[in-house]
Amino acid sequence: MQMLVLGAGQLARMMALVAAPLDIHIRAYDVTTKQVLHPVTGERYEQSLQQAIEASDRITAEFEHVPLDVLALCEQSGKFFPSKKAIECGGDRAKEKALLDTAGVASAPYVLVTERLHLDQAINEFGLPLVIKTCQAGYDGKGQWRLKSSEQTDDIWQEMLAFLEKDVTHSIICEKMIPFEREVSVIGARDRQGNVKVYPVTENEHTNGVLTLSVAGIVNQDIQAQAIDAYHKIAEELEYVGVLAIEFFEVDGELLVNEIAPRVHNSGHWTQQGAYCCQFENHVRAVAGLPLGNTDLLRPSAMINVLGQDAIPQQVLATTGARSHWYGKKVKPGRKMGHINVSADTLNELGKRLNELSEHLSEQDYPGVKARANQLLSR
Repeated sequence: MQMLVLGAGQLARMMALVAAPLDIHIRAYDVTTKQVLHPVTGERYEQSLQQAIEASDRITAEFEHVPLDVLALCEQSGKFFPSKKAIECGGDRAKEKALLDTAGVASAPYVLVTERLHLDQAINEFGLPLVIKTCQAGYDGKGQWRLKSSEQTDDIWQEMLAFLEKDVTHSIICEKMIPFEREVSVIGARDRQGNVKVYPVTENEHTNGVLTLSVAGIVNQDIQAQAIDAYHKIAEELEYVGVLAIEFFEVDGELLVNEIAPRVHNSGHWTQQGAYCCQFENHVRAVAGLPLGNTDLLRPSAMINVLGQDAIPQQVLATTGARSHWYGKKVKPGRKMGHINVSADTLNELGKRLNELSEHLSEQDYPGVKARANQLLSR
């Protein structure tokens, strides 16, 4: 089977690596360069997008910000999964909020902003502080403001106005800031027959809006049940096919959706070593029409992002249960260059291994590893 992935980054790369043993051959379409290439070797193919679509049996996407004309062309082929609607909801916070409202899934209270009156409305309804986000642009903490005091209002509004005037198709959303206890995510796969398999809830840590560390295996059955319920409601509303990730805030034992990602997700990279069938293989299976794989936890696992580094320290490989994953991208400050997965039979043992890894991973470059190790060791 031939499968085309829209986007040629590390997620397409990891899909290709698990697809080959299934006799599924993946090519990627780089939406920036408009080149068709192999996401692992980088080999370029003399194909247009239309030719690549015609040569493919299935088409999917590795990220949300796909040009609308490309999405439309792929949707018209009848080969594209999850769907144009799903990708658009993941790439537009206004559409995402509408989806959550329709599906009956709780999220932070919000107001859409196109003029100053709407910002004032949000301040009056929710009070301060507010989280302000661009709807169609921005990710990993970009395209966001924090309005903490009334003295900031005029200055932040001028920045918002400049954004709105730069592109009249873009909009902004104001959300009530949620005093959450922790950030968690759930990742699941749904096939074309509506069968669903969901992974255990993952606990996540962010630094400056970017995911730095995820841990799977900290079990809370009530939280897991809430996450699965939200997953079913959203996936069914979208008639979703493939892997879908949902990020939540946990507040007093209740989950509020922060955002959805209609694709394989950074917080699910731990599944490569910590689950029977990883998220990348399950996405490929769902899109290809194959049976979904087992999503049960094999062992407690953690994922550590490698941000802006030119290599993963070789000493990492000396830690039992640790694996390094390198993406082969050009180094840029803050860019996701790779990740480290580490697994163990118990959470306490996972803490020991994270503690060992922290000896080779500086707090500045790998924030939170030592603290998480200590937390797990104290359980």
